[in-house]
Amino acid sequence: MKIKQLFRHSETYVLFIVILFSAFVTAINPAFLTLENLFDLLRSSSGTAILAIGIFLVLISGGVDVSCTTIAIVGQYISVNVLIATGFDNIWFAFAISMLLGVTLGAINAVFVSLFKLPTLIVTLGTSSLYHGAMLEFVGTKAVNVGGLPQSIKDFGAFNVLNVSRPDGSTFGLSVFFVILVVIILVTWFILKFTMIGRGIFAIGGNLEAAKRAGFNTRRIQFFVYMYAGLLAGIMGVMHLSLIRYSNPNYLVGTELSVIAAVVLGGARISGGSGTITGTMIGVILITILEKNLIMIGLSSYWQQFFVGLVLLIGVSITYLQAKFQDSGRRIIVKEEE
Repeated sequence: MKIKQLFRHSETYVLFIVILFSAFVTAINPAFLTLENLFDLLRSSSGTAILAIGIFLVLISGGVDVSCTTIAIVGQYISVNVLIATGFDNIWFAFAISMLLGVTLGAINAVFVSLFKLPTLIVTLGTSSLYHGAMLEFVGTKAVNVGGLPQSIKDFGAFNVLNVSRPDGSTFGLSVFFVILVVIILVTWFILKFTMIGRGIFAIGGNLEAAKRAGFNTRRIQFFVYMYAGLLAGIMGVMHLSLIRYSNPNYLVGTELSVIAAVVLGGARISGGSGTITGTMIGVILITILEKNLIMIGLSSYWQQFFVGLVLLIGVSITYLQAKFQDSGRRIIVKEEE
């Protein structure tokens, strides 16, 4: 019975795909399945995973947020320029600025979604262009290369919480990025599992009017969702800057499709009300493996967009069919009872 229930969840199938694809890549290039490569994948994908958690919350609340990557780059670019302009070389100050900007821009999204009742896709498409255009006009368009970055940002990107020695004496390690990701996963899980806001997020995603009748403050919940997603985008922005050691105001914008694909593939229903953090993380793992390891199996990086689009279509189809079968199952039970 437990095995049957396990196969009712789309994330189970995605996990099998991850295992099979990993085995396939390893057969072609054994370097894939090594501790060093695993640590590298965790380091490079932690920011994407954090962004995916924010999008996951928006999706289960019944919305779609395509402004997340723009918020991340706005937070990143403004925070690094503030550090350079003030001469205050502190990574936590950069995080504070980026997170504050993320919460503010997320709240603006929530105003249009919650107060004006506008479609979330239209709102976030509009605000994405608005935020990016305003940043380019009022902050600047000049990229900041590694030589101009504050030292604290470079040091943070290179910091490991666990180091392992190679045979030649050099080291590699588990990045602090992964620790940040784990903390955010635990906090988000606690919110969804043990708080009224968490229950309300699933409720408004399932049926907004029913959630109102049940006594949920839907406006407050929507504000929380978009502000929390903005907060996570702000965190991701600074992490991405520390990872690549280069800030370009046009980076990240337009890459939100990959993150949304990971969340949907992980089982989050595009219409809202259903999904798990575990599924989201499995989806991120699959997208990361596809994006980072196509070259290992001899395919051009141009195939990346093809596979992301294919994955998104498959993920949406699976969740739609599952919902349809569940609904038909409920109808059969009702008829039998009658």
